[in-house]
Amino acid sequence: MKRNAKIGFVSLGCSKNLVDTERMLQLLAEAGYEITPEDIEADVIIVNTCAFIESAKKESIESILDVAWLKEHRHLRGIVVTGCMAQRYGRDVLEQLSEVDAVLGVGSWDKIVEAVDAVLAGKEYFDRAELATAELGGGRILTTPFYTAYMKIAEGCDNRCTYCAIPMIRGPFRSRPMEELIEEAKALEESGVKELNLIAQDTSRYGLDLYGDYKLAELIERITAETNIPWIRVLYCYPDKITDALVEQFKTNPRLVKYIDLPIQHISDKMLRAMNRHGSAADIKDAIKRLRESVPGIIIRSTAIVGFPGETEEDFEELCAFIKDVKFERFGAFPYSREEDTPAYDLPDQIDEQVKQDRYDIIMREQLAVVERMNAEKPGDILTVLVEDYDPVSEMFFGRSAADAPDIDGKIYFKAPRKLPMGSFVRVQIDEVLDYDLVGRYVGKETV
Repeated sequence: MKRNAKIGFVSLGCSKNLVDTERMLQLLAEAGYEITPEDIEADVIIVNTCAFIESAKKESIESILDVAWLKEHRHLRGIVVTGCMAQRYGRDVLEQLSEVDAVLGVGSWDKIVEAVDAVLAGKEYFDRAELATAELGGGRILTTPFYTAYMKIAEGCDNRCTYCAIPMIRGPFRSRPMEELIEEAKALEESGVKELNLIAQDTSRYGLDLYGDYKLAELIERITAETNIPWIRVLYCYPDKITDALVEQFKTNPRLVKYIDLPIQHISDKMLRAMNRHGSAADIKDAIKRLRESVPGIIIRSTAIVGFPGETEEDFEELCAFIKDVKFERFGAFPYSREEDTPAYDLPDQIDEQVKQDRYDIIMREQLAVVERMNAEKPGDILTVLVEDYDPVSEMFFGRSAADAPDIDGKIYFKAPRKLPMGSFVRVQIDEVLDYDLVGRYVGKETV
């Protein structure tokens, strides 16, 4: 049945939220609604929000208010707020943002058709389902370029770091059944996906709840055996859960790209305990050592929080020294964000905002120096690059090597003698470096 209305989407936050957006798009399309990328054409707009930290909440609210302008100046009839902010604040969103007509929590994404139907009928709609039993799978309309996709292998988190609201927002950790994931991977391959990015709040925990053991390595092995997707990438692993079987996959599986996202958050044992991080500084160092010794050339991405309550100059200097010494190929830092209803909110010795910013600036300067030294050795290298698009301003193609994850890492810009199809693999010789990006020239096709 075709429904006579156009639906627009604004998707904020992480790739895990993006997967939920893609699932809602599928449900609306199946229900007969027309999806439009043009917000000025929309009858209803869904804003899939983030609320992980204060800046994300502000961005979500600003996006809702921006969309609300269309109610006054175009023909927008309703706004549906979904995602993390909807889950975290519930009916408060409806009460404090009069522009909003419907609210769906994280576990209620499968009610999106009912919500839109209600809004178009002039009714308010609210649903915030029990997270522990919420639907995990479902079809999707990909919003990523056709050649790359995210696959969410689990939902929620049980780690309960003291700074983090995710367990409250996303609920307990729940793995999706392996057979379901294999079928999804096959479907994504059939749609043209050449890079499959495995995501969850904690991918390294995958399978523990369903099978009584860590099963990420087995999942990767199964995807490799039952599809021909050239690049399989793992994001959001925890250092204390890097099993020998996972290291062996990185070592021996040619289609598992030699790249791991391994957030450490700090290296001071005092700070790790205050954050309730699982594992110690020794565990972090051991995981990095095992990965680098077993998998030469592996790219390790990490993150850290600066300015956490109680972080002394000595703690911060210990972190900076570690960053200089370990030389992460990819690294990002975040000033601590004080979030209500988290244990860290009430900790003593909160750090001044300017001190947080200063520490962030210092550690990112240290990392830039690390990257510049690494990149200085890149000219002359020939890399396999996944072609993403053409930039008419620079008159160059651009793409990524296996060392760069979508959305978060750098690009490789390169000249080519002819038009190249998006999603193809080519060989590029690197000639120069621009901060975190590389510049080179096409030297031939690549069979991957």
